[in-house]
Amino acid sequence: MRLLIVEDQVSLADELLADLGRAGYAVDWLADGRDALYQGASEPYDLIVLDLGLPGKPGLEVLREWRAGGLATPVLILTARDHWAERIEGLKAGADDYLTKPFHPEELQLRIQSLLRRAHGLANQTRLEAGGVQLDESKQSVLHNGKEITLTAAEFSLLRYLMLHPQQIVSKLQLLEHLYDGETERDSNVIEVHVNHLRRKLGKAVIETRRNQGYLFNGLQAGNATGLAL
Repeated sequence: MRLLIVEDQVSLADELLADLGRAGYAVDWLADGRDALYQGASEPYDLIVLDLGLPGKPGLEVLREWRAGGLATPVLILTARDHWAERIEGLKAGADDYLTKPFHPEELQLRIQSLLRRAHGLANQTRLEAGGVQLDESKQSVLHNGKEITLTAAEFSLLRYLMLHPQQIVSKLQLLEHLYDGETERDSNVIEVHVNHLRRKLGKAVIETRRNQGYLFNGLQAGNATGLAL
């Protein structure tokens, strides 16, 4: 999943980039509201973390213009302003959640997970589950029949994205746009390599290739579970 962090405090931004990167997210960072206004609306982000006190253009104005332009990407506001009136203004402007500084990194990650699930119709889940697959996002592993299957960082990111789009054909281009940040060189062949690795661990039928279209996440179907590498 690809996130945009809009935060002008460099030390905090560095921490967020490191923490969210370890959590398997591709993260871009901007510090100016004017840059955020353009890039947030033009790049295919899955979620945006937005500070309010930004140079160039205040975060609240950026958010209002995003929503007025039809941007539906979930937005989580970060702010040092702990006042109920400002929280209400942020929510009225179209924020999906609100987190006051200082905060614990784990709380931010849990809120991000919740917003992403809600955006894909999975709001009632306490962990990401689809097609008989249970993904432990904290350990970056798959749970099956009480056993744990460890995934690499790339396998985890790919599987999480596919699980958030069950029974939907996802193109290679879409995967490249959502699994890598704007600074990473993108090679379409690497997606196929990671898909094959997941098939070896979870079974061949878990991810179906649709010729000239992309990939379809089927999950652990009947007859597929025996392929699990436990």
